[in-house]
Amino acid sequence: MKPSIEFDHQLIKRYNQTGPRYTSYPTALQFDESFSLDDYRQAVQRSNQSGRGLSLYFHIPFCDTVCFFCACNKVWTRDRSKTTPYLERLFKEIEMQAELFDSSRVVEQLHWGGGTPTFLNNDEMRLLMEKTRQHFTLLDDDSGEYSIEIDPREADRESIKLLRELGFNRMSLGVQDFDEKVQKAVNRIQSQEQTFEVLNGARDAGFLSVNVDLIYGLPHQTEAGFVKTLDRVLEAEPDRFSIFNYAHMPSLFPTQKKMNEADMPSADEKLAILHAASERLLQAGYIYIGMDHFAKPDDELAIAQRNETLYRNFQGYSTHAECDLVGMGATSISLINNTYAQNRKTLAEYYQAIDAGHLAVYRGVQLTEDDELRRDVITRLISHFHLNFAQLDKRWNIRFEEYFAKELNNLQPMTEDGLIEISASDIFVTTKGRLLIRNICMVFDAYLKPEMQNRFSKVI
Repeated sequence: MKPSIEFDHQLIKRYNQTGPRYTSYPTALQFDESFSLDDYRQAVQRSNQSGRGLSLYFHIPFCDTVCFFCACNKVWTRDRSKTTPYLERLFKEIEMQAELFDSSRVVEQLHWGGGTPTFLNNDEMRLLMEKTRQHFTLLDDDSGEYSIEIDPREADRESIKLLRELGFNRMSLGVQDFDEKVQKAVNRIQSQEQTFEVLNGARDAGFLSVNVDLIYGLPHQTEAGFVKTLDRVLEAEPDRFSIFNYAHMPSLFPTQKKMNEADMPSADEKLAILHAASERLLQAGYIYIGMDHFAKPDDELAIAQRNETLYRNFQGYSTHAECDLVGMGATSISLINNTYAQNRKTLAEYYQAIDAGHLAVYRGVQLTEDDELRRDVITRLISHFHLNFAQLDKRWNIRFEEYFAKELNNLQPMTEDGLIEISASDIFVTTKGRLLIRNICMVFDAYLKPEMQNRFSKVI
């Protein structure tokens, strides 16, 4: 099988700038507080005419301990009673959201993220799923993509079995690194025994897919140490891997200041880690899906990529592209029709809005036709590594070569460097360019300005 990526160290160093991860386009920097609840309701009304399925995202923000590297929206607490007032508001939000959507719309995708979703106890997880089933039309088989993020320190075989019974069929398992020195530096002490108990428990319970998250760029990491962790996880043959680049932005995420920058690997060492890890995964038969993700060739993500039906959203890569995303819980983001809408970020603000009988939406953006077109272009590139001009011309009633004449000109240096190949009808991202897909997508971003660069992570 032809390798799905190719390393060119000099090119990567030259192109390794900061840029968006494109879980949305426009990015959240364009969300505005002039976007109102009425705008959101009107978007739902338009979407109800579409016949599209639904994707539900529930944000559970609580964590028992804080991982110093984490850039997620979370609430660090040892007080388990805090889940009660949160769930009370979340249940009310479920009711209010469900009233807006046509009950015939089936939930094809469901995701619990955090924070740590299994911070909830078993009874609370049952109640949350029961409330969801009461107000939305969930599937009773495994045809949907129902996934959950798992911290192995907050789960065991019993809770994993329960999650399967509740309808979850996919899991993302946080590992990051098994090296004890690294774990101590980032305040995430997690044994191999805990990790594999949960992973094997998921297999025994019948989960269809298990993804393992690893992070490179953390204090004290080395190429040899990271590969040792990867080799240990490879023994269990998970279906997918996410190999994330740690983004050190302490001005945005203060807990990152608790790590010693002098202990972090250099840019060259980080690249060596990624190269070695990628080679190991390719040798083990995994293919590069894109944006840090690897999967087995028979995994549904790999199949969707070959069929050009793969999609990318706030939860990563997905096989369910034609869904409206309803985000619930503090900080969650919805994608309804041609709008993005985000909930209040702090618990106090979220509680206040729900207690007043309102949805917690406080900002968002309504996409213009140009936004939707560019989102389509970026999504196709970042998911399929391919762009066919005729398909876009037909869908958007444009002539690609004319509409994107400036962008095609700006892509010429990337063509000369062998990152992409441009013909009269297509753009193909080469195996050399796939690791730099964010750079390629940035050419089509109408909002990206130099002064925004410090708000994003490095592409590698």
